[in-house]
Amino acid sequence: MANGTDDKKYKGERSPCDPSRVLHIRRVPIEVSEAEVVSLGVPFGKVTNLLLLKGKNQAFIEMASEEAAITMVNYYTTATPHVRNQPVYIQYSNHRELKTDNLPNQGRAQAALQAVNAMHSGNMTLSGTATASDGGMMPGQSPVLRLIVENLYYPVSLEVLHQIFSKFGTVLKIITFTKNNQFQALLQYADPMNAHHAKVALDGQNIYNGCCTLRVEFSKLTSLNVKYNNDKSRDFTRLDLPSGDGQPTLDPTMQSAFGAPGIISSPYPGAAGFAPAIGFHQAGLSMQTMPGALGHLTIPSSAMTGRMTIHGMAPTAIHSVLLVSNLNPESISPHGLFILFGVYGDVHRVKILFNKKENALIQMADATQAQLAMSHLNGQRLHGKVIRVTISKHQTVQLPREGQEDQGLTKDFSGSPLHRFKKPGSKNFQNIFPPSATLHLSNIPPSTTDDFLKDLFASSGYTVKAFKFFQKDRKMALIQLGSVEEAIQALIDLHNHDLGENHHLRVSFSKSTI
Repeated sequence: MANGTDDKKYKGERSPCDPSRVLHIRRVPIEVSEAEVVSLGVPFGKVTNLLLLKGKNQAFIEMASEEAAITMVNYYTTATPHVRNQPVYIQYSNHRELKTDNLPNQGRAQAALQAVNAMHSGNMTLSGTATASDGGMMPGQSPVLRLIVENLYYPVSLEVLHQIFSKFGTVLKIITFTKNNQFQALLQYADPMNAHHAKVALDGQNIYNGCCTLRVEFSKLTSLNVKYNNDKSRDFTRLDLPSGDGQPTLDPTMQSAFGAPGIISSPYPGAAGFAPAIGFHQAGLSMQTMPGALGHLTIPSSAMTGRMTIHGMAPTAIHSVLLVSNLNPESISPHGLFILFGVYGDVHRVKILFNKKENALIQMADATQAQLAMSHLNGQRLHGKVIRVTISKHQTVQLPREGQEDQGLTKDFSGSPLHRFKKPGSKNFQNIFPPSATLHLSNIPPSTTDDFLKDLFASSGYTVKAFKFFQKDRKMALIQLGSVEEAIQALIDLHNHDLGENHHLRVSFSKSTI
């Protein structure tokens, strides 16, 4: 089958099309309202049109941009959305736009579009959800949870919450605060169903043995707006946010979190006997009771210091393998995919499928990195083809058996010196950006001239539109190429290029332009 997915879920369905801003939604419950369908799309961007075919249990929605549609399909590929407690299925439509002007009953659809988009427009800091009576989301179906921690005898950090709640789906954002002398948090999932499962499993559980009881409820908010990434708030989709008012990453007093002073007399971290006490005892939040959990969750010491370590999170083998399809079989190599996907995480293994060379499986270090790579690379052009990236059902990429014919299509990169994210807390976590025509170059030897670097890119076949060294640091530069596709190709070709003087060029995507 042309799209070559590695599981059989498209059997008996038409094969999925190229990305389009029009999405086809199937198995829609007959009693569903227009606003409920629109609210599936709103977290990803403006919804510009809607066609609900109740008799056929289908709907079409049109997003303002193809990027928004791609992000939406990515999310719902890994976390099936539910409407009225029924799973619905979303894929790209053959249509490029929806023309509904002449159809009957479009008045209600247009009214719903205006109402739901208006609620989310202006990017309100805290956008409320519509209530059931006006046809909005079902009550209790927000992707945002409100958490209260009672009996707070030990500090609970944002990392600890992220680690516990990540068991149930992709956590996008967390904000922690103290209200009414209670430590509270707001936590936003990618999908309301994740929030639902987490609430059912975690409400009333103790985080540590005999204390720190979680109270979990749905928030009235449907999205959070995080301005700073620090120990109080974090947006895991925006690693570029500033840390805020220059306060140290850990507020040494932590007094406010405990209401009345004196419960913990010594300041956090390293309260007397504190660190060893961490480890979830049976009476505490034992992970065995959770679906898909991995035995006991022990919190790595890095979580205690309030550092963000994406790979400090408990390693989940599940969802860390990507399926990449629509590759150009003439031009693709395991090494090229390793370099490109390595921009968003550490690639452990790559397998180009032996009898379907336009498909590959890529095993990332963990699920967070797989999600990052998928959200940034799905829909990009590589060797002239728009590639599709989804989460694979495989949990690992198998290496070929001894003597098995493989033509060099499977490679193990787990010991590669080129991994960008090996060091916990590495600066590279803050420099993850979507593919862009401008590349960030670093590790340039002092004697290298701008002409030498421009020639390096031009002689490899790329159009150099602009170049500049960083004023403060000539070890770094920006180079702007003819297109995003060229820049993706140049990164694959020239990352780790030997510049002499024991320097290898480092290439990443830049958020700046020249």
